[in-house]
Amino acid sequence: MSESRCDLLVVGLGPVGDVLAALARLHGLDVIAIDREPDKHHLPRAAVFDDEVMRIFQMVGVSERILPFCRVPDRYQFLTAAREVLLEFPIHAAGRFGWAETYALHQPAVEQTLRDRLAELGVDVRLGTAFEALAQDGDGVSVSVRGPSGGASIRARYVVGCDGAWSPVRESVGVRLSDYSFDEPWLVLDTIIAEPGPLPVVCQQICDPQRPVTHLAMSGSRFRWEFMLKPGETAEEMLRDDTIRTLLAPWNCFDRMVVERKAVYRFHALVAEQWRRGRVLLAGDAAHQMPPFAGQGMCSGIRDAANLAWKLAAVVRGAPDSLLDSYEMERAPHVRAIIETAIAMGRVVCVLDPQVAAARDAEMLSRKATGEQQVSIDYPPLRGGMLREDRGAGTLSPQPMAEKRLDDLIGLNAALIGRGLPPVGGDGIVALDLDDPALKAFAPPLDAWLAGLAAPAALIRPDRHVFGASTPNVLIDDWHARLRAHDRVEAYAQLRSADR
Repeated sequence: MSESRCDLLVVGLGPVGDVLAALARLHGLDVIAIDREPDKHHLPRAAVFDDEVMRIFQMVGVSERILPFCRVPDRYQFLTAAREVLLEFPIHAAGRFGWAETYALHQPAVEQTLRDRLAELGVDVRLGTAFEALAQDGDGVSVSVRGPSGGASIRARYVVGCDGAWSPVRESVGVRLSDYSFDEPWLVLDTIIAEPGPLPVVCQQICDPQRPVTHLAMSGSRFRWEFMLKPGETAEEMLRDDTIRTLLAPWNCFDRMVVERKAVYRFHALVAEQWRRGRVLLAGDAAHQMPPFAGQGMCSGIRDAANLAWKLAAVVRGAPDSLLDSYEMERAPHVRAIIETAIAMGRVVCVLDPQVAAARDAEMLSRKATGEQQVSIDYPPLRGGMLREDRGAGTLSPQPMAEKRLDDLIGLNAALIGRGLPPVGGDGIVALDLDDPALKAFAPPLDAWLAGLAAPAALIRPDRHVFGASTPNVLIDDWHARLRAHDRVEAYAQLRSADR
């Protein structure tokens, strides 16, 4: 068999694999990316993504290209069966990270944009190529694949499985999933309605004990409905046209729509017990799966890619291999917090007992009337890993906008932000000195941000998370020291070694 060599082999080219391959290539790695299918998936799957993910698309270089395939919803609502508003999240068109807080998307178009970007970057993309087996040693991973021309071998320094919920890569390294015991079957309908008429351009959870429903306006003329299956109902009966017509009757739109996809899915919550085995790592659905109620499934996988890409590049350039243990250390607790939020939302929605639903409605409406209701979701910062313990460490840095967005000045580097900065000495760090007249438009929001951190400077990692906030020299020295030694992560690796 022929053998190819690379720094990174990405297995699976959904949005997560696309982003990981693109970022790794932008960081200078030789990347091969394979997918068993001969083309991208042609039907929608993910429905929304947030401003952090659009910021990552900005890093990849595709944000402006993706915008035409997106819609910014007016708001996200939880409604009673009578359509009273239980809970409403406003969606701001310009958030603190430089983009709208939520986008509804047409996933096939977004994926095609990402695939086009991979071609521009020179990623070796091999479609119709299935992962078969792997064997790893101290220097790399040998992977057997099968493509249109038969069997082949790829020798990679590292392999990342972005190959979905039934991940063959995860199975090949014997990683199990831990289960949150949330399991609900839902009918998902993706439709095209050329003349939507009065259909609301919102994201809605309709908390009706007769049948919980999700409704949302996706991009362009596309609309999605999700209907919870009740006990005793089968997928076969739910997929019938007469059933679908009845379910959609309240919206009076069945006769003017094209059903693009209809399928019954099980909404569940699972997390891989380990995200790394030696030189093999997991990302996206291979590492975690969650109910859709928070709209964070694809988002979480793309965050994985942003966290992992720069660390893989640093290790290939000579940083300790143990740096990669910080990936799970940082990402797994964050993902679990999101999963638990999504489950909590799902348990609000998925109530079938009318009396329990009435009590829920009364309690939520009362809290809304008295102003006690929480109307924002702030996920926790990253902790441990490649982070200091300063105020603000592990949070996502802001991205103010002037003639351009701040990240365009940073590129894929780490960034030291403050006033009167010393020379940073290159080595992957850029200095954004707020005394520089060229940064005058950015200075007021960044000065306010640093004041909130109670520090004269902050160092931002390539994934835009705050490494730490302190004096400039302390931050620079600590950053370089951790990339050389990374003792805390090595200690974490030793704690995990018993599991491997």
